[in-house]
Amino acid sequence: MLALLASGSSRSSSNNKLAESENSAQNSNNMSWGTELWDQNENLAIHTNRGIDALDKFANFLRDRVAIETEYAGKLRRLVKNYQPKKKEEEDNEFTSVQAFRNLLKEVGDLAGQREVVSESLQLQIIAGVTLLSKTLREERKKCLSEGATLQQNLTTQLSSLDRAKRNYEKAYRDSEKAVDSYKRADMDLNLSRAEVERYKNVMTAKIQQSDDAKNEYANQLQKTNNLQQQHFSMLLPAVLNRLQELDEKRTRGFREFIVGAADVESSVAPIIARCMEGIVKAGESINEKEDTFKVIERYQSGFTPPRDIPFEDLSKCDPDSVQESHYSNSTSNHLTIRGTMSANKLKKRVGIFNIFGSNKEDFSDLPPNQRRKKLQAKIAELTQNIAQETKARDGLMKMKIVYEANSSLGNPMTVEGQLNESEHKLEKLKVDLKKYQGFLEKASQVPTATSSPQATRNQLQNGHRTSRHSNGSADDHHDDGDDQPDDAGSLSSSASPESGLGTSHTSLPGSGQGSANENAIGEDTYYETEVETLNPVGKCRALYPFEASSEGSIPMSEGEELQVIEIDQGDGWTRVRRENNSNGWDEGFVPTSYIECTLYA
Repeated sequence: MLALLASGSSRSSSNNKLAESENSAQNSNNMSWGTELWDQNENLAIHTNRGIDALDKFANFLRDRVAIETEYAGKLRRLVKNYQPKKKEEEDNEFTSVQAFRNLLKEVGDLAGQREVVSESLQLQIIAGVTLLSKTLREERKKCLSEGATLQQNLTTQLSSLDRAKRNYEKAYRDSEKAVDSYKRADMDLNLSRAEVERYKNVMTAKIQQSDDAKNEYANQLQKTNNLQQQHFSMLLPAVLNRLQELDEKRTRGFREFIVGAADVESSVAPIIARCMEGIVKAGESINEKEDTFKVIERYQSGFTPPRDIPFEDLSKCDPDSVQESHYSNSTSNHLTIRGTMSANKLKKRVGIFNIFGSNKEDFSDLPPNQRRKKLQAKIAELTQNIAQETKARDGLMKMKIVYEANSSLGNPMTVEGQLNESEHKLEKLKVDLKKYQGFLEKASQVPTATSSPQATRNQLQNGHRTSRHSNGSADDHHDDGDDQPDDAGSLSSSASPESGLGTSHTSLPGSGQGSANENAIGEDTYYETEVETLNPVGKCRALYPFEASSEGSIPMSEGEELQVIEIDQGDGWTRVRRENNSNGWDEGFVPTSYIECTLYA
């Protein structure tokens, strides 16, 4: 019951307020400044001036708002530009998180565009309108005030004329009264002659006439003043005040429209901004951690398998001589690991010397199997797309040539002939490259997957055990058995520094074959230092695939060829080997670790 009473009371209060508002609006329609404020001309002038000042203040507010919007949009665009992915980061675009961030930047850029739309719309629609209205109102107000001042001046002039007429009448009336008194006294005075009495009478008559004339002038001026005053306060001045009222109402109405218009400008871009927000949310929801994990695996998976368990070596069951040989081999291996390819204090890594460890081969044969196949597949896809584009361009040129041949007025078909031949040449070259890379991919797909990684080889070498095999493939070369140990008179006894690791292969560095240490030192880089002792082999290996030496410091090998390992893989994918070459002594250099199967000496 109480709730019903409260609800009824609330509705009754709302109805009363609505009725009061309607009554107030109706009364305001019946009221005007000309009738209600006929005596507040000065205050109305001040009020209208303040109103136009308020309109100008609103215009200044909008200008500052536009400046803020413009600055905000510009900073958003700079923010988006600063956080755009760099060219070196383009390879990460496959991850959903990176794609989502790029989409976020795009949406933020669109947001900046909408802020620019708001700024431009406020400037062109609202601020221009406010400025024009303010200028018009000031001009019309000035005219109204000038007209009102003229009316007031006319009334003031008439009132001054009435006042002068009244004063003249008052003076003439007093003078006539004195003249009458003087005549009466003269007429009663028996001592005065008739001529003197007649003179007083004439003066009296003249003064009375002047008084009557002043009275008539006063009455005339009074009538004119009353008529002008009545017309001034009932028609002329109300018209001016009503015009001021219209100006003020126009200003107020414009104020309302401009505020609503500014809100409409903001509302017009709200749907687009909402869609930008939806795009940002969609970008965030598109992130898939499992998919990114899969892409990381796909990118970095080498195809190698983890190393097998290291077998236990029971020293009690081993021959003491073999134990001693094992220790000797391990110490030799450790010595070679440290000094085989670089000097700990003076020399750079061999990758900086020979430049043979980068992925710069045409068939990507120096990459792990999985990465090689991915590179080849990407290259094939790129060539296929280029072939499709070039085919479309060639077809377009052929159609153009046919049209020119049919209608020579459109053009000379010979002008297209050169472009058509060039397009055919490009297309043929692309097809040849595509066939070549398809062959690389087919060959790479036939190579068995490796069973051990270079890191596994390193781990097992450090423990003096046999490593497992690695895989990859390249071109054929000659085959030699190189299972013998080098003698002291071999050509490498005066070889170059441990960095070279080269014998007399066709890609070895100058001076890395036979010759004195002084001859080898001539012309070599300062990264090298001579080492007179021959490096002892730490194991042997067998070539699983043929390898064609195309990089400086590497040597070729044939499938099934056996070589001596003189330095294990340092983590760069290359192993230093040696073969016996009957023509010029020992031949040594680097081969891919994934192409050989190593057996290290215990």
